[in-house]
Amino acid sequence: MKLSKTVIIFISILLLIYFVGCSAVNAPGPNEEYNIKVIVKRQTHDFWAVVQMGSEAAGKEFGVNVDYIGPATEEDIDGQIRMVEAAIEDKVDALVLAAIDYKLLVPVAEKAKAAGIPVIIIDSNIDSEKMDSFIGTDNVDAGRILGKAMIDVLGTKNNIAIVSFVKGAASSNEREAGVLSAISSYTEINVLDILYCNSNEEIAKQLTKDTVEKYPDIDAFVCLNAYATVGTARGIIDLGKEGEIDIIGFDSTPEEISYLEKDIIKLLVVQNPFSMGYLGVKYAIDAIKGIRIPENINTKVEIINKENMYLPENQKLVFPFID
Repeated sequence: MKLSKTVIIFISILLLIYFVGCSAVNAPGPNEEYNIKVIVKRQTHDFWAVVQMGSEAAGKEFGVNVDYIGPATEEDIDGQIRMVEAAIEDKVDALVLAAIDYKLLVPVAEKAKAAGIPVIIIDSNIDSEKMDSFIGTDNVDAGRILGKAMIDVLGTKNNIAIVSFVKGAASSNEREAGVLSAISSYTEINVLDILYCNSNEEIAKQLTKDTVEKYPDIDAFVCLNAYATVGTARGIIDLGKEGEIDIIGFDSTPEEISYLEKDIIKLLVVQNPFSMGYLGVKYAIDAIKGIRIPENINTKVEIINKENMYLPENQKLVFPFID
């Protein structure tokens, strides 16, 4: 039987409506409620607040629920493990994790993967190849950049102390390795000590004072995160050593920026925490949907000093809380 042109068009329209309707039923719609848990190293701090801004921006853009949590301090490894355990029990759709410890978070993160939960690691990696992706700073390279920037500013004949943060955290270990690599060929750069402040400004301040007393000929402190940098600067101010002992720092909190403006800090190596949070959630959604995602995403760093801090291209890195 020969069908008329009108009938063929009518049948085609019906088929189109049918297949589009089936596709709409089976595909995740814009209002589908995925629940993504973002667990960071510490609930409250300027750096983590920017990570939160990025993760929540992605949640709004892609229409998913983002629950952002973290322990009170970066020393609370057990507390962070319990948070991951609770996320597994709650059967979240995906987990975005900034791990406090490189080794100790592995079992619970792999337990989440075994439960069918995609796990995206941000900021600090863990010792596992089973995670879906790592998004963050290449910390060895960032440490190397920090070390080279220090040489450019202070020269190749210095007595320095490195103020790191949590011993055993991947980002801490890697930044140390990068700095030491950058200065290894300079025999007149003496590393007097490597200190750990446990991401606590008050501990960093006291370590600074103790170190200056122990090594009165110290020229500079090289600080590997915001807590270390701020605490060291406070210690130098308390000692009245501004302009005598230099600080090379990391990250860009408002307090750090004020010290940079006053030349208490010579330069900062600045990360992109907003991108870590945003991309963590974005790629978590892709992982939920079975879309292949990159195994490693480097969010990069920039060297910020008093001369370039107000350039338009650096504004969002230096002043992330200003729209």
